[in-house]
Amino acid sequence: MTVSAPVLPGLRPLLRPLTTLYLDLHRHPELSGEEERTAARFADWLESAGYETARGIGGHGVAGVLRRGEGPTVVLRAELDALPVRETTGLPYASEGPAAHACGHDLHLAAAAGTASLLAGAAAGAWRGTLVVVGQPAEETLEGARAMLADGLYERVGRPDVVLAQHAAPLPAGMVAHGYGPMTAGSVTFRVVVHGRGGHAGAPHLTVDPVVTAAHVVTRLQTVVAREAAPSEQVAVTVGSLRAGERPNVVPDRAELGITVRAAGEAALARAAEAVERIVRAECAASGCPREPEIVREGSSPVTHPDPSTTAAVRAAHTARLGAERVAMWPPSLATEDFGLFGDAGRALHGARGVRLAYWMLGVIGPAAWAAAPGEGAAGKLAGLPANHAPDFAPDVRTALPAGVEALTSAALACLD
Repeated sequence: MTVSAPVLPGLRPLLRPLTTLYLDLHRHPELSGEEERTAARFADWLESAGYETARGIGGHGVAGVLRRGEGPTVVLRAELDALPVRETTGLPYASEGPAAHACGHDLHLAAAAGTASLLAGAAAGAWRGTLVVVGQPAEETLEGARAMLADGLYERVGRPDVVLAQHAAPLPAGMVAHGYGPMTAGSVTFRVVVHGRGGHAGAPHLTVDPVVTAAHVVTRLQTVVAREAAPSEQVAVTVGSLRAGERPNVVPDRAELGITVRAAGEAALARAAEAVERIVRAECAASGCPREPEIVREGSSPVTHPDPSTTAAVRAAHTARLGAERVAMWPPSLATEDFGLFGDAGRALHGARGVRLAYWMLGVIGPAAWAAAPGEGAAGKLAGLPANHAPDFAPDVRTALPAGVEALTSAALACLD
């Protein structure tokens, strides 16, 4: 008998209302900072399950608290927001607007709602402690965790011992994957404005062309990874946007770049970010730009470091519940998250040390889609399946949702008394 055996038999009657919740969230996605309806649906569910629920934390953040005597405080975190992506799945419940849950946050919320109900309905003595279920806004813009913590999340619910989260991944539904060491990368996002001197395209010698300068910046930035990061370090520098000018016969007076730096280690991230600023300034100087460039760090996220002992306990619970063949290892990734702020990386915001994190990947690909995916072996199929943030990313709700509830519930019980 596993630790979750007394609780999880209650899952079957919950699946229909949980699926209804998931379909509703999927049909009505809301962008980061605009999650009013999503937050209300999630908060209403927690309140109906018996949680003392606070709304409007750090924006549209939600936190439901359920106390069952003395014991550890365990936080379950799920995200509220969607992406500015137009869905192309063709599903009958697909979003019809310019936003979509292309990262699986709707699945995370439905699984957290299911776990909240199961643990609230558990028999006396099944667990002891305090359970906190959090709906976080603005994860996709890496702003929501910081905002909730700055708005006193831990002062409201109590300092947690453990914070748990799971994330949808294009693995077979029913599988989970854990990592030891960094699970997601740290990041810094820059907005850069290069100032030139505009003029007529027929007299380029009278201008300082910011497009040419920006092009040199883009090219030179490729050397940060190639020549300034050790081959053993995971670092990526991406210029995701470059905007300049309106007409082909006019040299503009400015160019704007959006740059993201990611790394699996804090030291490598700091070096790469400093290199970006140095290169931008040097290229502007080389071009004779009339003004210093504007370099603004618009956002950042820490490396997510799961606690090894907590990860081991959760992994053991997953193995006992799901079977060893459904529990895999996950390599470090350059995807970014703000989840690390709930732990020691965010202690400047919440003043707490020793908050342990556990974070794992949840498979969401149904058996038919996995079998039909091109490629040989798991690596080949992963390359052929829609990834997170793709417009055709589509979790198989029939298999992924119950597995998500099982994974989150068994993890929570492994951390509660």
